[in-house]
Amino acid sequence: MIQTSAIYTASDRIRDIIEDNGLLLLVLSRFKIPFGFGNGTIQTVCADKNIDCPTFLAVANLVSNRNFSGFPVHLPTLVGYLKEAHSYILDFSLPCIKATLVQGVQHPQLTDVALYIIKFFDDYMEEVRKHMTFENEVVFPYIDQLENGVCSSDFRIKDFSTKHNSMAAKLTELKDLFLQHYPIPNTRVLNQALFSIMACDEDLISHCEIENSLLVPAVEALEKRTSYLMQKQTKEKDVIPSPSNEKTGTLSEREKEIIRLVAQGLSNKEIADQLCLSFHTITTYRKNLSTKLNLHSTAALVIYAILHNIVDPKDIELK
Repeated sequence: MIQTSAIYTASDRIRDIIEDNGLLLLVLSRFKIPFGFGNGTIQTVCADKNIDCPTFLAVANLVSNRNFSGFPVHLPTLVGYLKEAHSYILDFSLPCIKATLVQGVQHPQLTDVALYIIKFFDDYMEEVRKHMTFENEVVFPYIDQLENGVCSSDFRIKDFSTKHNSMAAKLTELKDLFLQHYPIPNTRVLNQALFSIMACDEDLISHCEIENSLLVPAVEALEKRTSYLMQKQTKEKDVIPSPSNEKTGTLSEREKEIIRLVAQGLSNKEIADQLCLSFHTITTYRKNLSTKLNLHSTAALVIYAILHNIVDPKDIELK
């Protein structure tokens, strides 16, 4: 049995948290947890379904208005959950509401009003679709890039979070129009439509809170880590060697790479672009190589590269 004030923990049974909050049925669905879990705990069910348990606990506690701050979020797991939520809302929840609404507002005295109500809801559905499509096509791929060690300069999660809202306001507005101003008797179908609108409204607010309170902070932390690692790698790449009189056998792999590209006919700028180094760094490498090898022309460097098997003659175009 779940205590009212307690947070959900890994040792709690799935059946108990569902009894405590029926809205968690949606959470199970979006984590792709099927029914038939018996008396399994959150820990055992998550392990069985290969779901990150702390992420599940963070979402379940947030949805149930409990403390979720102590659970670290695994971004791939959370993104998968959010994609499932988008699919549910766009492909099932909103279309079902519309179908019921169309049936519920049919009345000979309010035909024109019914048309405007359906138009209102169609426009709203399109707004939600655009909102979630942006997340699917821009925000989530951006997170994938971060996970792969790439931090884009064109987008930051702050660009998303500062404009992000639940998209629930218009549903509330539509509900209030019916409750306060719609003069037709409350039929069973119309009642079902309003019940579904209120449930979707609550779902959208919860969904937005998950993105703002779990997704955004986790992505901001990942941005910082990825940006730091990229800067560190750039600095390591951009280290300029000092001139040396060591023998040719001690050439570094970077020096051999530059000699190979020189022999293949690339300019200093082209080499800099290909190796993601600065033009200044490449010119410094070239000067140091000339000093180290005592070879001061490109032609001599090409011959050296061939003799020391740094480049295949077939890869060199004679000019």
